Amino acid sequence: MPTPESFCAFEAPLEAGGPSFMPTQIVRVPPLVLAELGPKAKRLTGSINGYPIRLGLLALGNGEKGIMVNKATCKAAGLRLGQVVAVQLALDPTPDTVDLPPELAEGLAEWPEAQAGFERHNVSMRRAIAYHVSSAKQSETRLKRTVQLLQRLAVGAHPFRARPGE
Repeated sequence: MPTPESFCAFEAPLEAGGPSFMPTQIVRVPPLVLAELGPKAKRLTGSINGYPIRLGLLALGNGEKGIMVNKATCKAAGLRLGQVVAVQLALDPTPDTVDLPPELAEGLAEWPEAQAGFERHNVSMRRAIAYHVSSAKQSETRLKRTVQLLQRLAVGAHPFRARPGE
């Protein structure tokens, strides 16, 4: 975990934005903070209004970068569009670590073939797999998604396609 002195702190408004295919909220990271984080900054850790975050930098165009703040984070942190938020950011000391939901972690631990299939994917795909499970609101849906993914991973199939080659 980064030390408190390694965090860059700033305030900025929570704005509507994000990729056109995924409307969400963003916080623009000031150029001075980007310079302090360094040119290789991609994954970050820190907080928004004291709520812990761990995410990646998003290119916004024209050299600007920001952080995407999803609905769940806004709700948990009590954030609203247009609000000026206090942000602390530092380089993620473990950028390739993927936070697994409990259902998926247990399934991978119990099924070595699925674990091997999971680890054959790059970090971005592993994050997508973990998010697909954790984003389900109902435990039944999380379990269903976990089982489907584990079955596909165990046989070397694409995690989000029903049959190989689709």
